Amino acid sequence: MIMAALFVLGCFLQTVQAARAGDDALAWVPASPFRDELRDLGVAALIRDDAEATALASTDFGNVTVAPAAAVLYPSCPADIAALLRASCARSSPFPVSARGRGHSVRGQATAPDGVVVDMPSLGRLGGGSTASRLSVSVEGQYIDAGGEQLWVDVLHAALAHGLTPRSWTDYLHLTVGGTLSNAGISGQAFRYGPQISSVQELDVITGLGEMVTCSKEKNSDLFDAVLGGLGQFGVITRARIPLVPAPTRARRVRLLYTGAAALTGDQERLIDVERGDALSGLMDYVEGTVLADKGLIGGWRSPSPSSLSFCSEPDAAARVAKLTEEAGGVLYCLEGALYYGGAAGGEPDVEKRLETLLRELRYERGFASVHDVSYVEFLDRVRDGELKLRAAGQWNVPHPWLNLFLPRSRVLDFAAGVFHGIVRRGVTGAMGPVLVYPMNRNRWDSDTSAVFPEEEEVFYTVGILRSAVSDGDLGRLEEQNDEILRFCEEAGIRCVQYLSYYADQAGWEKKHFGPAKWTRFVDRKRKYDPKAILSRGQRIFTSPLA
Repeated sequence: MIMAALFVLGCFLQTVQAARAGDDALAWVPASPFRDELRDLGVAALIRDDAEATALASTDFGNVTVAPAAAVLYPSCPADIAALLRASCARSSPFPVSARGRGHSVRGQATAPDGVVVDMPSLGRLGGGSTASRLSVSVEGQYIDAGGEQLWVDVLHAALAHGLTPRSWTDYLHLTVGGTLSNAGISGQAFRYGPQISSVQELDVITGLGEMVTCSKEKNSDLFDAVLGGLGQFGVITRARIPLVPAPTRARRVRLLYTGAAALTGDQERLIDVERGDALSGLMDYVEGTVLADKGLIGGWRSPSPSSLSFCSEPDAAARVAKLTEEAGGVLYCLEGALYYGGAAGGEPDVEKRLETLLRELRYERGFASVHDVSYVEFLDRVRDGELKLRAAGQWNVPHPWLNLFLPRSRVLDFAAGVFHGIVRRGVTGAMGPVLVYPMNRNRWDSDTSAVFPEEEEVFYTVGILRSAVSDGDLGRLEEQNDEILRFCEEAGIRCVQYLSYYADQAGWEKKHFGPAKWTRFVDRKRKYDPKAILSRGQRIFTSPLA
């Protein structure tokens, strides 16, 4: 409670400083349609509506959708966001408001069409604070308080300074805390600890009514559950309390090639079954998988450098992989895993013993195993290297028509046969980007949150088809491929749920995503916390006030 109070006190002092800027600060602000109404609230000076500011806020990482914003708020503290939301709520025609962290959505989800986008990274900067001031570790309490605008990579480094670490991660750490918690936050650790929304103790939230509320499972629990996985529909996350555990120092990264989906998924399921007592149960700390249907393993942007892959360093590696791919019918699979050690995770002898068991028990293609030792930080932040490669090649800021799905375990092989060996293989030749497939345990997910996931089986799979449109015509062809995949699932009776979802209208969300019971609960929560549908209209779930 003391740390939460310090957040509020600091916010109050920053708001006073912003208000004192007064008319001098207003002099540089263009004439936003909302400025007069915000003047008396002390946030007009933090609003910009010039072309440079609004252009950036009108699109996102996906580069597929443009939804022009009317203005951008650069808040000095959470109270500025609350004032903005109260101003919108007081209007007969409320203007949309969306919180934007790194803009890493892919379908305009964080945009605010004809409204105000909140530039979350500004928190703590404009009021004389710093980014570090909104990260506070309690060693005694074993948690970190992180501003909603903070990057997970900064959360990692702040925790590691005390020998601690969060338990659950995303694969890409240069995303904001509030952004991933508004969706779910998944990666190869989710089988053991659940998504990131399963590792939150407390939140500070600003509702669509402009109310600043602290919530947890014990206090204001309905709001807490609503916001986690709530797609930004119920409130803006301005602080999250994340539990910490003693940190390892090293990671033994393992990559194994498979020629069939059945062998890969069978091994993955043995690895994530932490309760069965199998020889492989829980042996890995991180379990994912990749489908190699076109460019193959060597040189992929998400892959480590060829020199770090033991079998790729052999003179005939490319020929061997090509031959194996041909024998497998054009598609290979790669199990990606990691074993943590050092620090609190045990010493090198232990990891060597675990690795020996893995290489003996798993059904990968012998001669196609790569083991690479890295630091814990290098492993968690590994995707950053791929980003930097793409930026250097001018291929980062391109369209990303990504498709992410959750599938029940019983249908993953049917999906693999129809999609990986069919639609994807004969699809856009040379399209860049990984195709991921890995399982998670349903009992690590909390059905009280707003996140939607398959609940009919104990294990479900995530599939991420993360393609980039780098050549002329790629975007249209990849969009058609995504549509074909969704049609295939529907015709084959595969009940899939979109993650990082996109639907064109409310009917799609209601019927294809939520289903009757979850939709009713979602609407009830919307009426309670954002009845005028001010928040996150870019999601296209609610585009006008609720009756």
